[in-house]
Amino acid sequence: MAASCALFEEESLQSVYSKVICRRLEVKNLLTLFGKRDSCSCPAIFICGHTATGKSYVVQTLLQDMQLPHVTVNCVECFTARLIYECILYQLQETDKQADISSPPKCDNMTDFTRQLKISLLLRDFTKETFYIVLDKADRLRDMETYALPAFLRLQELTQINICVVLISQIVWDKFQVGTGFYEPMSIHFPDYSKAELLEIMAKDCPSLYPVEFYKAYCQLLTSVFYSVCRDLNELRHLALLHFPKYCKPVDSGEAELTDIRKLWRNIEPHLKKALHTVYLREISSDHWQSVLGQNSLSDNENWEEPGVSVRAHIELPFYTKYLLIAAYLASYNPAHTDRRFFTKQGKRSLSNRAKAAAKGKKSNTQLTGPKNFQLDRLMAIFYSIVEESVSPSASILCQISSLVSLNLLAQVTSDDQIDCPKYKCLVNFLTISDIAKQLKFDIMQYLYDFV
Repeated sequence: MAASCALFEEESLQSVYSKVICRRLEVKNLLTLFGKRDSCSCPAIFICGHTATGKSYVVQTLLQDMQLPHVTVNCVECFTARLIYECILYQLQETDKQADISSPPKCDNMTDFTRQLKISLLLRDFTKETFYIVLDKADRLRDMETYALPAFLRLQELTQINICVVLISQIVWDKFQVGTGFYEPMSIHFPDYSKAELLEIMAKDCPSLYPVEFYKAYCQLLTSVFYSVCRDLNELRHLALLHFPKYCKPVDSGEAELTDIRKLWRNIEPHLKKALHTVYLREISSDHWQSVLGQNSLSDNENWEEPGVSVRAHIELPFYTKYLLIAAYLASYNPAHTDRRFFTKQGKRSLSNRAKAAAKGKKSNTQLTGPKNFQLDRLMAIFYSIVEESVSPSASILCQISSLVSLNLLAQVTSDDQIDCPKYKCLVNFLTISDIAKQLKFDIMQYLYDFV
């Protein structure tokens, strides 16, 4: 009997290794902390690592393939401690075929939870081996009741049952700001994937109609473009699957062979350059991007806007709001002592000579040092100077500033109760403000201190 159990565990472990790639060491560490089925496991395990490093996938695959009793709760979906308690009890209730699932359990506090959890585990005979509670996105526990996190760390002690709580988070344990009396969990760190490991994992997504080596070579080309700006496995897999049909189009049409890498690269290179603007941002949907890729040629899409900066720049803003945003950018990146030079008639006459003299003596580029704070009075003075029409001061103009703040195009530096001299900061980059200026036919280069 013991030999058959050992054989079953060995087969399950091989199944885990076949599914989990490049995480053999982490699996071994988890199995060491889990221990044997009938032995007492450690009360809590803390797993940390950046996003898309396989934390949740490794834990779930290990628990499922080894057939270990467990429940999993996402702390983002269950955003209160009460929802976490009830979700754990409800998943336990689902394992019992005789239980009435139509009446979900009710639990208001940790005392009721530990009592009901202990009763549920005893009724379902889960005490012979370790029972695992997996709390994904565990950093959300910091925003809940103060006793929730320490109680979960000591759940084995409170229930007197062999329970192991697995916390999965993207931040390190030191950021949880634990105090005295906390049980320190055993920590496992999941490092980022290397470039070779990313290629090995991405090769598993190869469509059945194409050789694995061909898809792996394509992934290597794609990572050579995106690896310097994006190392997120999920984003890279998404981009690879999204652009692969366009990459294979010459092969499907018979214009190229699978080994003609140069021709395939020339076909996909312009699309990858445009896709660089959508990494992480996802400012357009996948369906929209696929419709763009599915069009006949890029020559027909010369007027199509690039989906990164251009989409953000072409937000439907009112006419004067665009001028306000330009004025905010000038106030953030131009030193205050240059306003008289740029925005007065006398200063504009001798602008070229003074700009050359200033360019010789300046030490740092304001475009590199980032945006600076500016007061509302200075913003309005620049606005009335650059707008072509005569605009009377009104409440509607001032309301548009709050709209820019709500759109995250401006940031209010001072608090809301400080109304005498509020300060702001422009959050728009140079490419975006240049596109907005082109819409208004406004030469912003003439008014920038670092570009005159």
